[in-house]
Amino acid sequence: MTETEHTFMNKYHAQGFTLLELMLVVAIVSILATLATGFYGDYVTKAKCTDGRAGLTQMASTLEKCKAVYGTYDNANCSAANGTSPDGDFNITIARTATTFDLTATGTGGAAASNNTFCPTITLDELGVQGGTGSSPW
Repeated sequence: MTETEHTFMNKYHAQGFTLLELMLVVAIVSILATLATGFYGDYVTKAKCTDGRAGLTQMASTLEKCKAVYGTYDNANCSAANGTSPDGDFNITIARTATTFDLTATGTGGAAASNNTFCPTITLDELGVQGGTGSSPW
């Protein structure tokens, strides 16, 4: 084999990737994709928690307006009623008397307790006391 042929064979042989190298890259990418999917799901659930909090604060605002206008939280003319959060991820229930109220947002669908360890229920009262279940309801 001449010098030219030998150089040509080395150049040709040195190009490209081996199957082992490609499989290693595929394995690493799949591991990273699996991790990213898990974190993404947590962010989606936390965003749903924000929807529940928004629903509670809107309802609390409505009840405070009732208190300012009618002198009580439970006046018949007050428009506050059980309902859902703005995006519909939580059912909001009201327990009220003339001087107090307790609001509870309970997750539905993707925000339900079976899928949600962050905020399956969120609570708020007339004093602004925030509570609930899960690792970070507020």
